[in-house]
This record gives sequence, C-alpha cells and structure tokens, in this order.
Amino acid sequence: MIKVILARLQQKYRTMKYPAGNPPPMPDRFRGRPEIDDAACLGKCEACEAACPTGAVTKADAMGPRMDLGKCLFCGDCAKVCPEGAIRFTRDYRLAVRSRDALVLQQGDRELALAGALDKKLKRLFGRSLKLRQVSSGGCGACEADSNVLTTIGWDISRFGIQFVASPRHADGLLVTGPVTKNMELALRKTYEAMCEPKLVIAVGSCAISGGPYIGHEEVLGGAAKLELESGKYLPVDLFIPGCPPHPLTILDGLLRLLGRIEKE
Repeated sequence: MIKVILARLQQKYRTMKYPAGNPPPMPDRFRGRPEIDDAACLGKCEACEAACPTGAVTKADAMGPRMDLGKCLFCGDCAKVCPEGAIRFTRDYRLAVRSRDALVLQQGDRELALAGALDKKLKRLFGRSLKLRQVSSGGCGACEADSNVLTTIGWDISRFGIQFVASPRHADGLLVTGPVTKNMELALRKTYEAMCEPKLVIAVGSCAISGGPYIGHEEVLGGAAKLELESGKYLPVDLFIPGCPPHPLTILDGLLRLLGRIEKE
C-alpha cells in the first residue's frame, strides 16, 4: 500500500483539465474539420471526387464540391490530388452534430452547426449522470478503442458523470460503432429495445453514421439510423460524431456538448 501511495505522489495528477483548461495538443498527423477554399476551387475539376473512396466528396454544381463528413474517412486523398490545393484539413477537433444533414459541407462553409444541448427535461435527467451501453456492430475496433480510452486516467470521463455499463437495462443511452452488419442487426435492435425510456442514441465514426468504407455492401445496413425497429420506425440518432476513427477529444467534446457542459462556439 505504501508503494502505491508513493507511486501516486510521484506521478502526481494525471487527468487533463479539459474543458476547464486548454485541450491537449493534437498529433502532428491529425486531420480535423476540412475546408474548401472558395478562391482556389474553380468548380471544374473532378479529381477530388474521383479520389474519394466512399463518395464523401461530390461535385454538386458549378459552385464546387460538397463534402459529407458522415461518409468521410479523413484519409486526405482529396486534398492530395487537388491541383489547386483548395481542400485542406484543419486541426479543429470539434465535429459532433445533432442532425445528419449538418455533416454536409458546401464550398465556403467555415463552420459546422456543432451539437447543441438536450432539452431541459432530458438535460435534467442525464446532465449529471449518463450511463452508456456501447455496441460494436461490426466495427474494426478503432472507434471502440478511442471510446474506451476516455475511461483511462488521462481522460477520466467518469468525472462528468458519464460511464459505460455492461447491461442495456442499466443504460440511459446507446453508443453505436461499426456499420451495423446483418449479423449484428438483431443484437443491436434487442439492445435498444431493452433500454428504458427516455433513451439516447449516439453514432460514433463514419461506419456508424453511413457505413464508412462498407457503404453499399449487401451485408451491412449502412449506419445506425438504417436499423428498423419492431415498431417499424428507424433508430433515432441524437448525436453524430464523425471520423475514422474520431479522436477521443472529438468524442468527449460531442458528449459534453450534448449534456450542455460546453456551450456552442
């Protein structure tokens, strides 16, 4: 026990102060929210659209390309092939939104409609205690790993009252990763149906939002919102967190915005 106490004193306080302090420095190769330069892009080149492996970049009209961050893998291929250097990935980690349409960027868009807080009733219920059941619906493990790292000492998501639980019976929200394969369709539906009302749904990663690199594959549904429930309705998603995988800070930022811990900027 003495060795444990001495080690703790030597290591000191290891949890980051964010959001009270500045966010931790992002890795050198981090790719955040993309931007399309109005002046550089002439709207005639289709190199970015041809290079995109998921169809996230499309040449909508003469005004230039359109980017769907829900499909984007943040691979950077579109920026590499652009002859005018019109597309670039910023270091802005703030990507979470409340609606699927908000993830579509037109040329000239400098900001996303970042996620707003829950309504007063739900915020009063979940604002200080949010239990999440995480389901990997056929994911590769990357989004799962970056969600799990939030529970480590460096991030300590439990200080915000957010915890991952083992049973949907104990959960307030469902955090979905993966493209929802046909093999996981029933399991995901049962997990959601087992949760008590009111309940939240959070889609983490491009796979859970649109199917990611598996878009159009016959063995996947193409995202959490494509899951049909027993009622005939589709799974209602309350928060979309794009990325492949999203950085842990992106996930944390989205969750805190949803709970009203971070106001819109």
